[in-house]
Amino acid sequence: MKQPESTAMAGGVKWRWPSVHPEGRKFILISGAITAFFAFMAWETLAWPMAGITLWIAAFFRDPVRSVPRGEGLIIAPADGMVTLIQTVLPPRELAGAGGLGDAPLTRVSIFMSVFDVHINRAPIGGTIKQVVYISGKFLNADLDKASEDNERQHILVEDRDGVRIGFTQIAGLVARRIMPFVKPGDIVAAGQRVGLIRFGSRVDVYLPEGTAPRVTLGQRCVAGETVLGVLGRGEPQDAIPQ
Repeated sequence: MKQPESTAMAGGVKWRWPSVHPEGRKFILISGAITAFFAFMAWETLAWPMAGITLWIAAFFRDPVRSVPRGEGLIIAPADGMVTLIQTVLPPRELAGAGGLGDAPLTRVSIFMSVFDVHINRAPIGGTIKQVVYISGKFLNADLDKASEDNERQHILVEDRDGVRIGFTQIAGLVARRIMPFVKPGDIVAAGQRVGLIRFGSRVDVYLPEGTAPRVTLGQRCVAGETVLGVLGRGEPQDAIPQ
C-alpha cells in the first residue's frame, strides 16, 4: 500500500529560502523604505530599480545552511567564490613566527567573492581562535595579487586539538568597506562555523600547512563550509572535488 505523501516525506529535508543575516536587515529596511516612498509618489522609474536593489541586498546577506563534510584532517573552504590564485608565499608577518604559521613558505589559496556570492565566512577547521588581527589599508581590486599586502584585511589564526595551525585572511575589495568578525581570541569553533562577514565583494586567502597540497584548481567554484581545500599531511596534489 502506498504511503501518504506526508508520511513518505517524514525525516526528509525540504528546500527552504535561505535566512538573511541580521547584519543585512537594516540595509534591507532602508532600501525597502526608499522603494515604498518612490512607489507612494508614483515615481515608477525610480521605484522599480530600487525594488531590484532591495532584492539584491537581501540576496547578498543570505545565510544558507551548509552541510559540512566530516573526516580526519579536512580543511574546508571559508568562503564562497572562485579560486583565482594558488601560490607559494611567505605567511603574512602578522601570523608568522613560532606562535603562528612559522617562517617557511606556504601554499596560499585565494578565493574571490563577487557581489553575487554569499559573504558569510566560515572556519576552515575546528579548534581555538588564537589570533584576530585587523589591518587598515587600501581598497584595491581584491582579485589582484597585491591586495593581500595592500588592502584592508583581517587575519584569523585557528589551532586544532593537535596543535596544527591554519591562518586565513579576509580582504576588502573595491566595493567592500567593512570586515566584521564574529569571533575573538580564545573562542572555540567547529569546522564550518560562521566566523565573519565582508560586505560587499572581496576575497579570502587560506594558508595551507606545510606538507598539505590543495585539492582545488584555478577557476573552481568553492562553497563555504562544504568544499574541501585540502587534507592535512597529504602533500600530493589531488583532483578537485566537484561541488
